[in-house]
Amino acid sequence: MTKKEATSSPRDRIREIETRISKAMDADRYKLIGEIRRIKKLPPKALNSDKTAARIDRLEKRLQNAIEKRQERAAGAPRPTYDDNLPIVAKREEIIDVIRNHPVVVVSGETGSGKTTQLPKFCLEAGRGLDGVIGCTQPRRIAAITVANRIAEELGEKTGESVGYKIRFTDKSSPSSYIKLMTDGILLAETQSDRFLNEYDTIIVDEAHERSLNIDFTLGILKTLVKRRRDLKLIITSATIDTEKFSKPCDNAPVVQV
Repeated sequence: MTKKEATSSPRDRIREIETRISKAMDADRYKLIGEIRRIKKLPPKALNSDKTAARIDRLEKRLQNAIEKRQERAAGAPRPTYDDNLPIVAKREEIIDVIRNHPVVVVSGETGSGKTTQLPKFCLEAGRGLDGVIGCTQPRRIAAITVANRIAEELGEKTGESVGYKIRFTDKSSPSSYIKLMTDGILLAETQSDRFLNEYDTIIVDEAHERSLNIDFTLGILKTLVKRRRDLKLIITSATIDTEKFSKPCDNAPVVQV
């Protein structure tokens, strides 16, 4: 314990931790917040004990490690490049701006416009993927694998590094992944152990027009989560022009036509 810490009250030390907690990744941040709440509930005698002082020491170390982890993640983020022949690239600046300024975005465009492979890269350029993973859902397992391989190739990497995927019985993602492809069913399964999906700072629901049961459940859960987690971004893509059915339930989210 430093001289400053020895003269600071536990509540002062907790307040100082709270001022820095936004510099950690989402998953770490919420775990730290949980520990802060537990300490705050301690009775005065326990709060001012040596045992609690040691507990706050550990909390400060956890916070510092979490901040350093996010800094390393920001420094190592891949730098996307684009193929100007893809129609969606012409809308790149508009889409990035909308992602930065709105919690929910609907992107509509025909098959082949580049939505599936380019939107995760737009998210990276918008500063997403640093506080958590950019999760991208696909209705089918083979699509999740194929798209992950394609995005990794465009970033000049092997699958399983910055870009990974997770399907039934196979998880080819890692803690260092920025983009993670998965089926809708996998994302739903993850809500059982992480009901606020704190692993992610952005979720792209691709091919939403297919309207399977899994997609409808996923959209229902995410619609609630974006209101409870102000740091979460939701992007819905559709190959149909009937985008109102996705925009209206999400407080008339902006729609970008490609």
